[in-house]
Amino acid sequence: MRRITQPTPADPDPDAVGAGPRHEVTLGRRSPFAIGFFITLGALTAFGLVFGLYRISYVVLLVMLALYLALGLNPLVDRLSATGLRRGFSVFLVALGALAVLALAFWAVLPVAYEQINRLLLNAPSLLQELRANPQIAELDARYDGINRVSNFLTSGELLSGLFGGLWGAGQAVAGLVFSTMMTITLMLYILASMPTFTDAMLELAPASRRPRVRYLTREMFRRIGGYVTGLFIIITCAATVAFLFLTIVGLGQYALALAVVVALCAVIPLIGSTLSMIIVSIVAFTFSPTQGLVTLAFFLTYQQFDNYFIQPRVFQRSVSVPGPLVILAAVCGGLLYGLLGALLAIPSMAALMLLYREVLIPELNRR
Repeated sequence: MRRITQPTPADPDPDAVGAGPRHEVTLGRRSPFAIGFFITLGALTAFGLVFGLYRISYVVLLVMLALYLALGLNPLVDRLSATGLRRGFSVFLVALGALAVLALAFWAVLPVAYEQINRLLLNAPSLLQELRANPQIAELDARYDGINRVSNFLTSGELLSGLFGGLWGAGQAVAGLVFSTMMTITLMLYILASMPTFTDAMLELAPASRRPRVRYLTREMFRRIGGYVTGLFIIITCAATVAFLFLTIVGLGQYALALAVVVALCAVIPLIGSTLSMIIVSIVAFTFSPTQGLVTLAFFLTYQQFDNYFIQPRVFQRSVSVPGPLVILAAVCGGLLYGLLGALLAIPSMAALMLLYREVLIPELNRR
């Protein structure tokens, strides 16, 4: 008698249609609470990073300033190193020369500045009283008593005590300036001494297949930033030379060198530097005679327009390959965002961005 065997049910095929998954998905992976928690945690982390960068933005600006100064002085160090000197000694010689130039500049300016401030404070009341000879000014002064108020303010000592919020505010301002200067100089010397190592460390962050391209972009970027410092030196030299010759011609030869140094220091500031130097030099000229003051004011006002819209855009367009309108725009935006440091760093930063735009973005778009 034949035995009939019943087929045993086979194991379910995991790939069959309708078969359930072998491992169930846990509820926590799709939990709205978990998703919301991780989104909130990511948002808080991003906010913390942005807030931290905002709080240390001043330090970041000082680091960028030190880097740009080091890149500007690096060609001099390379030339000295090419003669056989060690790089550390070459950095020492360049830094010593730069500090000597700054020391001589302040040595020429400080005595004249002290004398002119004293003369201005002493002569200001009499100059204000002479304004009453004008009928319109005399009428306004009789109504509002403005001349007496300004005169009392200048002679009572309130001007000096309120410049920086009193003695404590002045001490804080000086301490902050000294700290920023020392930090910038220290970082600049360190970067300048280790420039080859610093460059190689940056290149190691790029993939090995792209390092030749990154090396080219890095060298070109550093060259343009150094070109910005060279262009700035040309602008400073032009402004100081023109100011020295003009002040000698108009009869201020005894103060021509000191005031030319003031013009050179103010020329470092993009766009508004010429205005600031115009105000300072004109005030000094007015302490001698109204005629000299008016002539000086008219001359520096004319040179300011010539410098802002002709010399600076053309020099920076050649040295950093940035169009003139972008130079003005970058300086204005940098000044509005971060003040003086932002204005100083805006133009070389724009040069770096323009390089990436021309060498990276445009070729990538053309390949699509």
